[in-house]
Amino acid sequence: MSLRLKPIREQVIVITGATSGIGLVTARLAASRCGRLILTGRNEAALRELSQEIQGNESHGGVAHFVPADVADEAALRRVADEAIRRHGRIDTWINCAGVSTYGRLMDVPVADQRRVFDTNFWGVVHGSRIAVEQLRTHGGALINIGSAVSDRAIPLQGPYCASKHAVKAYTDALRMEIEHDGLPISVTLVKPCSVDTPFADHARNYLTSQPQNPPPLYAPEVVAQTILSCAERPVRDVFVGVEGKLLAMMEHAFPRLTDKIMERSFFRAQHTRRPARRTRQDSLYRTPADAELKERARGRVGVSASSFYTEASLRPFVTGAMIAAAGITAAALFGRGGSSSRHTGILPHTFERP
Repeated sequence: MSLRLKPIREQVIVITGATSGIGLVTARLAASRCGRLILTGRNEAALRELSQEIQGNESHGGVAHFVPADVADEAALRRVADEAIRRHGRIDTWINCAGVSTYGRLMDVPVADQRRVFDTNFWGVVHGSRIAVEQLRTHGGALINIGSAVSDRAIPLQGPYCASKHAVKAYTDALRMEIEHDGLPISVTLVKPCSVDTPFADHARNYLTSQPQNPPPLYAPEVVAQTILSCAERPVRDVFVGVEGKLLAMMEHAFPRLTDKIMERSFFRAQHTRRPARRTRQDSLYRTPADAELKERARGRVGVSASSFYTEASLRPFVTGAMIAAAGITAAALFGRGGSSSRHTGILPHTFERP
């Protein structure tokens, strides 16, 4: 069966981690494009509020239903899939977006907390991916896993998170090869965002002496959401959201020891704020606080990029190729004119002459 992905307006989409940050923005954007959504997360009150918000907005035609679930619980995630099938008869795209983190040195973060990061970030992706493939293998569709720029290069103070995202990348790559080998009509995509302006750091368990933050530069969550939905409509192997992630991966490959030194110099300080740590605050590592709000952005962050030319170009390689070709032709034409005039004026340096 050939792979054909539908427009968002014709899709039934499952989104995990739908009540905060990237998952929340993706849900709202998909609803604005008339998608039919099955939303899941651990906070039932927030899920209900989001579903009612989407259902009550008659201007876009989006439809949303919800099933509370912890992605670490495979049986609970299966109930999410069952609800999608019961209501709509199928699933077209499954987006594994749930994630948690810790901030602190590896020797300071308890093993139980590190294991919990893997339960959500890695095993949640495994559970969701297995369920999605079972549903998509007959009629086709898209599986989109959210990795990170740290899927390719670790940073200090978020060791368990980096390790879990490395594991997500390896699992997604292996699953993709097996699906393609078997000829299944499923697009498997790994989306790797750089730092994003979400409540990620506020929700993380913190073992630092100050309040943590995502290291700059920051991208708006809408940039990631738009990338995710593009991958739901057109097959993409993997994509960085933000050129910095690509540069970091290239540095890791070419100059790993130098990259270590750069990280050691800058990435400790970059993840600290000047605010002292709030030891009484509730994080989302094991459970979402009952009073948690639907929140897309972090507090008080400025200088957030609203787009990424690199990511847009990565999603449209033919357009990018045409742009590069046009630039090459233009440069050749300009050089040709310059070379012609040099024979008469001597403006260009002699190093351009043939030996």
